[in-house]
Amino acid sequence: MVILGILFVFSIIIWIEVPALVHKKMWRELIVFSILILIGMMLSIPQALGMHVPSPNDLVAAIFKPFAEWMKQ
Repeated sequence: MVILGILFVFSIIIWIEVPALVHKKMWRELIVFSILILIGMMLSIPQALGMHVPSPNDLVAAIFKPFAEWMKQ
């Protein structure tokens, strides 16, 4: 039931945003919007099911940790 609620909310957001982007022919913005909305759905559904979803901060920390350690030297 929770998944249906999440899909409903995302559908409403898409229904509101996409027609304006298509009408204005903002294709790059539509692509970015689609990618971000897909990432949002991919993160929210497992979280709603009680699965552990890693924080995006962990990825950023893993990427920049070597650089930060190099800067300390």
